Amino acid sequence: MPWNFENDRPIYIQLVERIQLLIFSGTYPAGTKLPSVRDLANEAAVNPNTMQRALAKLEEDGLIITQRTSGRFVTEDEKMIKKARDKLVQEQINEFLVKIQDLGFGKEEVLAIITKMLEEMKI
Repeated sequence: MPWNFENDRPIYIQLVERIQLLIFSGTYPAGTKLPSVRDLANEAAVNPNTMQRALAKLEEDGLIITQRTSGRFVTEDEKMIKKARDKLVQEQINEFLVKIQDLGFGKEEVLAIITKMLEEMKI
């Protein structure tokens, strides 16, 4: 999946979100060693300092850990990963619900739309 960035948001925030997605989706499972800063920066086509900033934020949030001589790893704390994933999902749903409410949709309409979409997606 290519690393596409939006112009209206800081790139390091978008990098954080992308790496979170890679962790939450299992592309980088708990305990996995991450590629080096330089390798990740090359893959994303960003400055290594920008990638370093994103990784520092992920470390601050507890999703990754640094082992001085070995590199960076996804935390092995699966409860922590699940908690962060659930928080992200709740934020996304809340944002969606605020927008749909601003559009004038009521509860029943929202539920009908979501139900129909879930059926179409076979979820």
